[in-house]
Amino acid sequence: MNPVFPLPNDAAPGRFRAAPAATVVTPLTTAQKLLLPLGIILFNWLFWLEKGGLNMLVFTVFVAVAQLLMLPRHAAVRRSGYFWLMVGGSLFGGAMMAVYGSEVAALACVASVLLLLGYVNQPHLRLLPFALITAVGSVAEAWLRVLRGLRAPRNTGAGVRRSWFYARLLLVPLVILGAFHLLFAIANPVYDRLSGRALAVLGDWLVRLLPDISFGHLLFILLGFLVTAGVIVAVPVYFFADQESRFGEFIRRQRDRVASLGVRRPDFRLKTVRALDLRKEFIAAAAVFGLVNVLLLVVNAIDIRWLWFGFVPAPGFNLTQFVHEGTYVLIFSILLAMGIVLWFFRRNLNFYQPGLPLLRGGATVWVVQNAVLAVSVGLRNYYYILHCGLAYKRIGVCFFLLLTFFGLVTVLLKIWQRRSAYSLFRLNSLAAYAVLLLLASGNWEVWIAEYNLQSRFPSIDIGFLLDMPDRVLPTVQARRAVLNHTSQLTVETEYGTTERIDAAEAQRRLDLALTAARARYAAYDHWQGLTWADWQTRRALQ
Repeated sequence: MNPVFPLPNDAAPGRFRAAPAATVVTPLTTAQKLLLPLGIILFNWLFWLEKGGLNMLVFTVFVAVAQLLMLPRHAAVRRSGYFWLMVGGSLFGGAMMAVYGSEVAALACVASVLLLLGYVNQPHLRLLPFALITAVGSVAEAWLRVLRGLRAPRNTGAGVRRSWFYARLLLVPLVILGAFHLLFAIANPVYDRLSGRALAVLGDWLVRLLPDISFGHLLFILLGFLVTAGVIVAVPVYFFADQESRFGEFIRRQRDRVASLGVRRPDFRLKTVRALDLRKEFIAAAAVFGLVNVLLLVVNAIDIRWLWFGFVPAPGFNLTQFVHEGTYVLIFSILLAMGIVLWFFRRNLNFYQPGLPLLRGGATVWVVQNAVLAVSVGLRNYYYILHCGLAYKRIGVCFFLLLTFFGLVTVLLKIWQRRSAYSLFRLNSLAAYAVLLLLASGNWEVWIAEYNLQSRFPSIDIGFLLDMPDRVLPTVQARRAVLNHTSQLTVETEYGTTERIDAAEAQRRLDLALTAARARYAAYDHWQGLTWADWQTRRALQ
C-alpha cells in the first residue's frame, strides 16, 4: 500500500492522504490481476452487439462484488453510509435496467456506479458532485496506471522486453489518436466517409487474419479494458476531498483581526467600518425582501384567483404557449429568489442581532410565497396534462417541482439554523439522486400511452407514441379503436413540423410498427439485452 502523510494544516484534522501517484507506481494486487481479465471477458460477453438490459444488472453486480473483495476488512469506506447508499443505488439501477431497460434507468445505473467508485476513492467525501467528478478523474487515469504496472514476462530476451516497452509506449498515442478521430468524424462528413472506407479495408484485412474478430470488435475489447481498469484500479484523486475539507455545515462568524508585533489583536476602527457595512447590507436585504414580497403577493393573489379555483381555458386560448412560457419563467424566478436568499445569508448578516428577527421574518415570508408560486406552476402543468395529455417534459416538471419544494425547505433551514451553502448543496444533491432513482423505477412510456389514448382527447400525437420503445406497442394495439374516433391525429415530419394524418394512415403505421417489432423479437435470441418488459411485450405481440 502507499505510505500515508497528513493533510496540510488548513485541511480537516484526522484525515490522511496517500503518497502522490506520480512518484510511485503501485503494482497491481493479486485480486486486481485476477479481476481485470475477468472483467474484460465479462464486458465483451455481456455487451458486444447487445442492447442494455439484464447485462447491466450482471455487470453492476460484478462491480459491487469486486469493490467489496478488494477493500480491506477494516477500511474506512466500509463504515461510510454514502458508500452503502451507492451500492444499493447501483444494484437498484441495474435491477431497473433488467425490468424496463429505459434510458433514465441506464443513467441512474451508470451514475450510481460512478458515485460508488468516487466514494471508494475518497471515503470522506460527502458531496455527490465531488464524488462523481473524482470517479471520472480516476477512471480516466486508471488504464495508464495499469499499463505502467505491466512488466514483460521474466526469463525473456532483450528483444522481447524492448518490444514490450514500445508496445506500452505507443498505446497512449493510439488512444489519443482514436479520440481525435471520433471528434473529426463527427465534425467533418467528408472525413467521416473517407475514414470509414479506410477502416472497412482494415477490417477486411483483420477478418482474413483473425476470422472471428473484426476491427470493431477489437475496439470494443479496448473499451472493455478501459472500463474494467477504471472499475478495478483506483487512482487517488485528492483535489475535491481537499476542497471539501474546508467546508462546514454551518456558518461561522468571521471576525476581522490584524497582526501587530507578532500578536493578532482586533482593530476596532476596522470593526466599526465593517459594522457600518453590515448595516448597509441589512438595509439592502430588508428593502429587497420587503419590496419583492409585496410584488410576489400581487402575483400570487392573481394566480390563486385565476388558476386555483375553477380555471377553464376559454375558446381559442393557447394553453400550450401559456404553460410553456409561464412555467419556465416562474421556475427561473423561484431559482433566482433562492439564490438571492443564499447571497444575503452567506456571512455575518446571520449574526446581525439588531435586524436579524426582521430579516428572518421577511425571508421566511418570501420563501413561503415562492412555495405558493411553485404550486401555481404545478397547476399550470396539471391543466396542460388534463387538456393535452402527458409528455416527457410534463413529467419532468412534476419531479422538478418536488426538488423545488425540498430546496425551499432547505433554504428555511439555512435562514433559521445558519446552515452553509455547502450544507444546502449536499442535501439537494442527495434529493436529486433520490429523484433520479425514482424516475428509473417508472414505466413512463407505457403510462404516457395509457393516459394519452383516451377518447376524451381531441388530438393524439400518434407519431410520438410509435416512436417510443417497443414495450408501448401492446398498449397502443389494445386501444387502437380510439384512433378511429379521434378528430385529429398528428405525426412529426423529418423537418420538425407537425403533419395531420387520417385514421387509416394511423392504423397502417401501427401495423408496420407491430410487424417490425415482431421481426426484431424473432431475430433476437440472446438473453443479455432482454428485460422483463421485453418478455411481456413479446408474449403480448404473439
